[in-house]
Amino acid sequence: MIAIENNKECFVHLWRLSEYTRQYLDAHYKRFCVRHVLRLWFKGDATDDFIWEVCSKTVVDEESVCGWDLLPLPSLYPRLHRELLRAIVAVRLDIGMRKVDLKALDAAYSVAFPHSTPINVSKKFKV
Repeated sequence: MIAIENNKECFVHLWRLSEYTRQYLDAHYKRFCVRHVLRLWFKGDATDDFIWEVCSKTVVDEESVCGWDLLPLPSLYPRLHRELLRAIVAVRLDIGMRKVDLKALDAAYSVAFPHSTPINVSKKFKV
């Protein structure tokens, strides 16, 4: 089981772990979905209630089956994984989604995937 914190170091670890988990599941011919990711990361703590809460906070698709939808590559489609990691941190630490440090989460993506385009969803321009 991994320790979850609301800081950049933890987010770098989670981004790298998501890519490692994708490769691990692919090598074992399993789906790269939310359920399998949470069960690998949290072992016995990944109950159906925990998975449902993470899925409901992620809000990917209204018609999706909770946790069984195939996830895209974290390096190519980072926004979905950003929301997933944000939901995991919020549920695990029992804080609101707005309390998760998005600047640290976005900066951690750039550290974990240095050759990808950086994420900066909440950027503000100064004139």
